[in-house]
Order: sequence, then structure tokens, then C-alpha cells
Amino acid sequence: MSDFDAKQTYINFDEYIRQGEPSQREAAYAWSTAIGLQAVDGLKTSDYLNDLARRNIEGEITIDEVGKLLDSYYESKIVRDNGDIDKEEADKASKNIKKILSVKTIDFSTKGYISVHRRIFDGVMKHAGQLREYDISKREWVLEGDTVDYLNWEDLRHALDYDIEQERNFSYKGITDDQLVAHITKFVSGLWQIHPFGEGNTRTTAVFTIQYLRLLGFDVENDLFAKHSWYFRNALVRANYKSAKKGVDFTPIYLERFFRNLLFGEQWVLKNRYLHIHPPMEWSIQPSLAIQDKFGTSTQQVPDKYPTSTRQVPDKLHTNNLNIIKLVQIVGENEMSVKEMITIVGLKDRENFLNLFLTPAISDGYIRLLYPDKPHHPRQKYFLTAKGIMLYNDIKEK
Repeated sequence: MSDFDAKQTYINFDEYIRQGEPSQREAAYAWSTAIGLQAVDGLKTSDYLNDLARRNIEGEITIDEVGKLLDSYYESKIVRDNGDIDKEEADKASKNIKKILSVKTIDFSTKGYISVHRRIFDGVMKHAGQLREYDISKREWVLEGDTVDYLNWEDLRHALDYDIEQERNFSYKGITDDQLVAHITKFVSGLWQIHPFGEGNTRTTAVFTIQYLRLLGFDVENDLFAKHSWYFRNALVRANYKSAKKGVDFTPIYLERFFRNLLFGEQWVLKNRYLHIHPPMEWSIQPSLAIQDKFGTSTQQVPDKYPTSTRQVPDKLHTNNLNIIKLVQIVGENEMSVKEMITIVGLKDRENFLNLFLTPAISDGYIRLLYPDKPHHPRQKYFLTAKGIMLYNDIKEK
């Protein structure tokens, strides 16, 4: 038994997130999410991986060194049991997810989605990055042992191509916050329902979703996927399950509430007990901890029949930075070069414009580059992200 098996290693990610250097905070967010996502398949990481994660967060070792040490650790084990097999999968998948989340770019295509699965399960599964060639079903506790109807294997690639292309062509211009959440929920739940891989579909969908939301301009570096990954999976199940016999229809509201917490800072209580198709009375209403409207106190439970628009909730879409607001107004529905924006803003010094306007707008997720992988592209332009469009729409309404 190794020293790491003989003791329990616990990482306080919150401590790094609150008090660490920027690089430590970013690494802690990524590790927290990577390790937390293993729970969707009932897996837990080893104490050895947890210690390696701590050392990586503190800058002692690189993520590639983490991978080499993990390989050596498991190769050196002479005797293994089922627990070791599960921990090896969790450890290596966590390391791979952390590496993926450390890069801000995304290949938003079927190829890119399949690549995420391959990269997560590289060195873990022989079929990493391969579409399944058989039909599947999975018994679910929240469905009382029933299963979601996953797509038949012959149509997997066509369905992925269709869903991702439809999302690529969708415009977020002119839609409300509620419509944005409903749309993202529909896209993500539809992508998950395809279930193109034999294993690891929820972890792949979660990582791809995080990358895509970043592309749209949202800050999703928080602990929701880490601490509520099992709720996320069960919410996907409920969004894709319908049974006339049991009197249950497709129910996306639970997944919508996950995304409302993630994107807007709302405080719906994300407990799996509320997702069961036939919960007891005390679990029949999902509470919110931040209701400040006609329903009463901040702990008031709100019946699902009342629309979200009646709720007064924290707004993470908007900013108090007047320079960002001004730049969002200027760019609007256009694609503009730095020279064009500088002219309209009225500044002569390029460096001041970048420091005061463009860099903060990009960092806060309101504006992005037309060629993000080539920042010095000769035809580089800048345009509003989905988050920027929501701010622009709000400015126009006011």
C-alpha cells in the first residue's frame, strides 16, 4: 500500500479560488470541475490524484507531469481490485478534463464533439472517440427504473451534424434571458439524448457545454458542474423522458434551473430528490433561496406554474463598466476592426483604447474575435458574444 493510499488527501478548492493567485484560481476551477464530473458515473478519484492536483495548482508540476506520474503510479501496482480500476478511470479522465478546460478555444463541430470524448478518455477507454455501433438503454432511479429513449446507433453522426449545425446558425439577437436559457437547455439536452458513445456521454456533454458557453461569452468557472454533476445528469434525463403510462411529459425546467444558477446567479436548490418522477409531498416543489417577489421571503418555495419572469434575480449578464457599455453600443450587430472602433470612440491612442475598452470587454465575455486562434490576423474583426448581445438588447430597451 502506498503512502497516498494510507492517508486521505483533501483539496480545499474554495481556498485556492478565494485566496490564490489568478493562475491558481483558474487551475482550481478546472480541477474542481474535472474531479466533480466523475460522480455522474459513480466514480471517485484517488488520494494520489488529489495530491497531484494540489501540486499542479501550486505550480510544482505541469499537467503533462501529472499524466506521467499517474501512468507510473498505476503501472507500478502489482495487485489491483475493482476499486483501483474505477479510480484509474476517474484519475486519468480528471487529468484529461483539466487539460481540456485549461484551453479556452473550441472546435464547435461534430468532429470537435467527438474529439472531446477522445481526449477525455485517452488512455482510459479503448473506444475513446468512437461512435457506438449498438443500441443502449440505462435504468434510472429518477424514472423508477425506466430508461430514456436514446437514439439508434445508425443515425448518430447525422443527428450530431444536424443539432450542431442548427445551433451554429442560431442567432441570439433580440431574445430575452428566459429565451436564452430555454434555447441553451434545448440544445444541450438534445445533444445528450443522442448518446453517441458507449460510455462517458454526460462527461463529454458537460465539457463541451462549458467550452461552448465560454465561446458565447459566459463565465462558467464556478463549482456548479463540480458540486452538482449528478443533478445535471438527472436533469438531462428528465428533459428527455416521456411516458403516457406514467403520466410524465418531457420536463426541461430542472435543467433550465441549473443553467439559471450557472449563468444568472440564481439560487435554485439543486437536489436530486426534486427530479424523481413521483416524489413524496415534501419533495414535490423545488425551492429557490433567492426569491424576493410577491411570494414572500427569500426561502419561499415557488410553485412551478409561475413563470420565471416574475422573479427578481441577480443579473450576471450586465456590467457597471461604462467603457464596456459604450463599446457594446458601438459594435451592436456589426463586425468591426480596431481602427473602426477607435474612430467612433474618439480616442487617438491605440494602447489606451485596448486597455480601457477592448481588453476588458473581451475579458468579461462581451466581445470576441472573428479569428480567435490568430489574434493578429490581417482581417481581424470583433463582434458581440451572446452575452454581449443580451446587454445590447437591454440597452436598446432602456
